[in-house]
Amino acid sequence: LEDKRYYVGFFVFDQFSAAAYFMASLCVVTLFLLLTGFQARYRTTPSAKGKKSQRRMEQDEFANRKTFIGITVYNACLLGCMLLNVSTKGSIGSFETMGISFAESHFGLSAAVAGTIVSINGMVGVASLLSMSFLGRLLTDIQMIIGGITVCAVGIISFASLQSVENGAQNSIVHYCVGIFMIYGIGYPIGHTAVIGLFSKVVGRRPQGTLQGWFASAGSLARIIFPVTSGYIAQYDDITTVFIVLFVVLVISNIFVAMSSRTLNTLSQ
Repeated sequence: LEDKRYYVGFFVFDQFSAAAYFMASLCVVTLFLLLTGFQARYRTTPSAKGKKSQRRMEQDEFANRKTFIGITVYNACLLGCMLLNVSTKGSIGSFETMGISFAESHFGLSAAVAGTIVSINGMVGVASLLSMSFLGRLLTDIQMIIGGITVCAVGIISFASLQSVENGAQNSIVHYCVGIFMIYGIGYPIGHTAVIGLFSKVVGRRPQGTLQGWFASAGSLARIIFPVTSGYIAQYDDITTVFIVLFVVLVISNIFVAMSSRTLNTLSQ
């Protein structure tokens, strides 16, 4: 497909999008197999050894209650955590896709300089990950998720009002550095890692392979769908519109976490 491009409706097939469509199809097949071939999605596995504590029995009773959408509280929380994974991974995937071109068009930076800034803040993000043990003693998973997503969302929306260099804008490189720091250095590493930890705690003391596979597949699918969608939005509108959409997605995610905090805390104990 080198130097060739094919249009089928609003789909564009070229050397860049073909791989994304291929991976998306693999993810769809994987999700279909997970839905049809894997079972036993219960909070706990009945055991003949010993008795459950009163607290554990109360938690299991609460987890098995039906919600208004017809699934248990436990399954609803698992689904919610997977959607959080989708929103955070998808948002960072979109920003990674558009970030370098945005730095060139709105800040006049070369790809090498922009890549260096992102790499440095990526190392800061590693330091944030290494500090998760310390943060875990000060904050709950819910607080880290809300805080991390908030910082990431503010970093993304800070770019939405900028004009391109072609239109005569003279945007400060400091703005770019601070925004990238908020996204890669603090927001995403802390927020998304806390989502992973919360999901594992909600699953409970049982084999987690199947559900972790669902969780990872949801994140991988988001890393395909979000960048492709962002590309279409940028093509037919503007790249700053992408940032507004990502900001709205992250704000909705935070609202969900805040509204469900009591339930999530109960099931993650």
